[in-house]
Amino acid sequence: MPFALICTDKPGAIDTRKANREAHLAYIKDTGVVAQAGPFLDADGGMCGSLVILDVADREAAQTWADSDPYAKAGLFADVRIEEWKKVVG
Repeated sequence: MPFALICTDKPGAIDTRKANREAHLAYIKDTGVVAQAGPFLDADGGMCGSLVILDVADREAAQTWADSDPYAKAGLFADVRIEEWKKVVG
């Protein structure tokens, strides 16, 4: 079942993002449940959040994945929304 994680970085947290990026990308690869992912960009083109589309069994699995993400463990995000998502196009 697809879930979208919509994450907003804490202001001024680019160093936290950069320091944990490799671990985050490895986590995505190792877990094998990410259908699509990428950063949100601010007006200057800098990374300021994340969109992650998960293919997991239920909301609890999405929450567990989100909580275990190295970015979350490092305290990067100001907020994270988890929304069930229905793919219609693409």
